Order: sequence, then C-alpha cells, then structure tokens
Amino acid sequence: MVTVLRVFQWLISIGLIGVVLLQPSRNAGMGVMGGGSENFMGRRKKGWEDLLSRLTVYLAIAFMITSISLAVLRR
Repeated sequence: MVTVLRVFQWLISIGLIGVVLLQPSRNAGMGVMGGGSENFMGRRKKGWEDLLSRLTVYLAIAFMITSISLAVLRR
C-alpha cells in the first residue's frame, strides 16, 4: 500500500511541476504604474490558463492527501 502511494505521489509531483512551469508568469504585462489593473478591469482567463490553474489546484490537493496518507501509514 505504501509503495503504491509513493508511486502515485511521484507521478503527482512530476505533474504538478510540469503544470506550474507551463503557466504564464503572473507579472507579465504589469507596468510601473497601475500594476494588476488587468485583473481589476475584469480580464478573464483564457481557456488554457484556466485549465492549467484548475489542474494546479487539483494536483496540489492530491499531493497533500497522499502526503498525509503516507505520514499516517508510516506510524
């Protein structure tokens, strides 16, 4: 059981690293004056950016669950 969880956690962590590296940087397009106004004015995320951000959240939650499960099973 522990071995299966370890393999699953390795796959999740590699996927999480890949998804984070594929995301565009948050400070792209921010000027000295009015930084972050794109989000304030209602700029919507594109389909690809939205998919990557959701996938990041799901993979992070799965990583936390497997980490806690491995810690509990190790006792």
